[in-house]
Amino acid sequence: MTLLIASDLDRTLIYSAAALGLTMPDPVAPRLLCVEVHESKPLSYMTETAAGLLTELTADPSVVFVPTTTRTRKQYQRIRFPGRPAQYAICANGGQLLVDGVPDRDWRRQVAARLAAECAPLDEVHAHLQATADPAWLRKTRVAEELFAYLVVERALVPDEWLKSLAEWSAARGWTVSLQGRKIYAVPRPLTKSAAMHEVARRTGATTTLAAGDSLLDADLLLAADRGWRPGHGELADAGWESPSVTVLTEAGVLAGEAIVRAFAREAGRLGRLGA
Repeated sequence: MTLLIASDLDRTLIYSAAALGLTMPDPVAPRLLCVEVHESKPLSYMTETAAGLLTELTADPSVVFVPTTTRTRKQYQRIRFPGRPAQYAICANGGQLLVDGVPDRDWRRQVAARLAAECAPLDEVHAHLQATADPAWLRKTRVAEELFAYLVVERALVPDEWLKSLAEWSAARGWTVSLQGRKIYAVPRPLTKSAAMHEVARRTGATTTLAAGDSLLDADLLLAADRGWRPGHGELADAGWESPSVTVLTEAGVLAGEAIVRAFAREAGRLGRLGA
């Protein structure tokens, strides 16, 4: 039996210094492992306990661990997870399927055909973002993998009315909007992590799928898996989003990431072996 584990990364498994959410006194704070360095600076972390559990979990050849992220391929490849390298990775919110680090061309062609048939073109959405965003709170505009666009903003200054209007405008054109930290994503509705997860499950013959995620862009992934987990923080938590197959964790911050890996290990029937 093959078990497939598809997990979101940022603010689910790994955390920047700003997102760690450690409120405990330093003497009892968990030890952290840096898993991402960018421009010679440490950027993302997980607890050492979570790293150890993930290492043991992925050592089992019957477990297929699939990092699943809205990051671009280049951004994803900065991460160095402990343990066996992942054979498959899902990037660009499902737009890129990496096999041993190389983009799968057949999958990209399938994605491109579906986007062309079902939603407004990227150029139209990107132009709308640039035209309506206020320079007072806009810091950067980016296009990712020629698939979707996002803004880097001063979150506290972004009007709720603007976000609501953007969401309505985008929905009418087959796109979705997600606010994650300091980024506002505009993503084609057909571009989903769940579709890519199903493709990996087909290729690997996985009989059971587990998933975790914290944002609205992860909702389809959580619903598509046999079992899912969401942290006590993030877009889904703020919206009070729930599903019968999804466990709502009380932990927030980096400790939620550790709780998620523990849950994966428990479902895999390995927790006793790992001694956790």
